[in-house]
Amino acid sequence: MTTGDVTTGDATTGRAIGLDEFRAEIRAWLAANLERKAPGAGDGGEARSDEQVAAARPLQRKLFDAGYAGLSFPREYGGRGLTGEYERVFREEARDYATPQFGGAGHVTFTAIARSMLAHASADFLSRHIPPILAGERLWCQFYSEPEAGSDLAGIRTTARRDGDRWVLNGSKIWSTGAHQADYAMCLARTDWDVPKHQGLTWFAVPTGAPGVTVRPIRQINGASGFCEAFLDDVVVTDEDIIGEVNGGWSVAQTMLVHERGAGSSSGVRVEPRELAPDLVELARRAGRLDDPLARQAIATAHINDYAQYHLGRRIAARLRSSAQPQPAVAAYGKLAAGVLAPIRARIGVEIGGAEALLWPEGADEAAALPATTYLNGRMVAIAAGTNEVQRNGIGERVLGLPREPSFDARKPFRDVVRDARTWDGRIG
Repeated sequence: MTTGDVTTGDATTGRAIGLDEFRAEIRAWLAANLERKAPGAGDGGEARSDEQVAAARPLQRKLFDAGYAGLSFPREYGGRGLTGEYERVFREEARDYATPQFGGAGHVTFTAIARSMLAHASADFLSRHIPPILAGERLWCQFYSEPEAGSDLAGIRTTARRDGDRWVLNGSKIWSTGAHQADYAMCLARTDWDVPKHQGLTWFAVPTGAPGVTVRPIRQINGASGFCEAFLDDVVVTDEDIIGEVNGGWSVAQTMLVHERGAGSSSGVRVEPRELAPDLVELARRAGRLDDPLARQAIATAHINDYAQYHLGRRIAARLRSSAQPQPAVAAYGKLAAGVLAPIRARIGVEIGGAEALLWPEGADEAAALPATTYLNGRMVAIAAGTNEVQRNGIGERVLGLPREPSFDARKPFRDVVRDARTWDGRIG
């Protein structure tokens, strides 16, 4: 299979294949083609070095050529057109193997970004961009949040100005996961300032190496740089780069929020946790605490939380599949569960590992450094992609039907909102 020709081999013919047969097929291929993962290794969601990302690209290509990349993506764009159940089976069988790990950029590329494109982009756009994504040739990031538009995502001030047959983008973005390792950005910009803030937004595909794009990694508490700030200075794009409709960007954003909040997968708990928290068991073994009753109880607590989170995710996914429209507030249940439980699990790792979990030597392997990194990043899930408080507000207002909070700017032209904010004259009206 190539990105220029989405015709597939025997593994991806139109012949129907049952889940049991597919599981056997996957087991045989994995054993013959991939290496086993080191005990206690992470799931690749943490920041990766440039060298690790580069090494993951040919491995992703290997999956693509074998027909195991984008299993639930449409066949015409390089996938296999199967259901999400086949994706789940693949993840279950591949959990012990060293699969391509692109870090944060990979996570947003294959979930929120690619899925939002499939829902809203034109067929021509998808033909140009989805096959290279599945083949590992193009990683994407989100140019979404801004210094003055975080939880209020509709408050975007980056401008896209029409100039003949092109658009010129100016503004800044922040907290863009993996932007320094991405090839493209899915960028939200304001294309109309004279309508209310939710109505004048448009998404564009922007090459991160385009003239006028500057990406600067943000150094985090653990020394890694998983997030970036970006600046756009007279960046030129065309109508061919639009994702969705002009001024219809909020609809795309709603789809993206569903996937960004887990789309029912509870932000990382994607396979049923049948084993007893294997990463924590391995940590207890290294710390010599396998027989310690306190450590054993902590491991059991983590496993119970993992199990509950997984099944919550499945229930949310079923609800979302039955809905004709994106429901970010329903997806918020999974995001909120992850935001509450991730810090608890991170602390459990430190409690079990003690000094083993707090310090790591220079050049330590991923398994040794993971508990400390997880602890330092333990609150990230409660903030990124919308804080726990934002999730609770959405659930309360849009699912439970509680009264909405007062808003002074939802119906004003956004130009007036910005003017009033500068003079602190944002009267409700």
